[in-house]
Amino acid sequence: MKLPHKLVWTLVLAGMLTLVFAMYTRPDFMLTLANQVWGCF
Repeated sequence: MKLPHKLVWTLVLAGMLTLVFAMYTRPDFMLTLANQVWGCF
């Protein structure tokens, strides 16, 4: 069974977004991200 390219890319992007949103529930990740962003200024 061969899936269309658009469906494959949609599933890949949905998986990546799920992982990113899951990381935002971790307070230590949010603190690290905030420190890195603040360090740029």
